[in-house]
Amino acid sequence: MIKLTCIRHTSVNVPSGTCYGQTDVALAATYAEEKDMITGQLLTLRFDKIFSSPLSRCRKLAADLFPQHEIHFDERLKELHFGQWENKGWDEIFFSDAGKHWMDHYLEEACPGGESYPEFRKRVALFLEELYVKFTGHVVLVTHAGVIRLVKSILHNQTVEEIFETFNPAFGGVYSFDLNLKDEKA
Repeated sequence: MIKLTCIRHTSVNVPSGTCYGQTDVALAATYAEEKDMITGQLLTLRFDKIFSSPLSRCRKLAADLFPQHEIHFDERLKELHFGQWENKGWDEIFFSDAGKHWMDHYLEEACPGGESYPEFRKRVALFLEELYVKFTGHVVLVTHAGVIRLVKSILHNQTVEEIFETFNPAFGGVYSFDLNLKDEKA
């Protein structure tokens, strides 16, 4: 079994209501304070492997939290790719015909030029399966809210709808899970 600690990146410097998915965005001015809060939560823990999304908001946090560790950057830990909607306002997206359609069908369909939730879930599930096969011990993922939601969805056998209703990972949030896929396949 693997102990899994998922850390969401800290606040970003984008206007509220912006869809930024896989866009590389700057960190907010509160970065140092938020990083110190995360560090305080990790002080008594020992980690065997560190993985991170390659996007700069995660890459910087991983490097600053774990300067003595080798960090493994994995594309599968990126946020959902929103295609043509990257860096647009959610209000603008929602009020477009394509946006309304996607909001009603987001569990099956990709946004224009982007990724679907089934594709997103598959890449996160494949990452978890690979972790389970190759590693033991305590593993850290520095990643995004969408990835953390899918980790919980997969490991707790919850639907994406249930996760969206009950679980909203905070900026700089630290979440622990046990990765045990013996009885259920990701």
